Amino acid sequence: MNSTVSLLVEVPEVLHDSLKHYLEVRPDWDQDRVFTAALSLFLLQNRSPDAFPEKQNQRQASRIYLDALFKRPIGQNN
Repeated sequence: MNSTVSLLVEVPEVLHDSLKHYLEVRPDWDQDRVFTAALSLFLLQNRSPDAFPEKQNQRQASRIYLDALFKRPIGQNN
């Protein structure tokens, strides 16, 4: 079962303005999809390569990142 968690974040105004512009010119993206892709990519790039739980989390983060990029519902297997 896949679940989601809602986050409340504060970002610099210039970053928010850039995000708004990005979303205006790319209607197939939304704020949740952008944050999901960005967070999962960050975690993939900054992982601990030797920790066992990290390997399982890395696989899940990879799946979520690719799902976000290719606009598939998170966890959909095809």
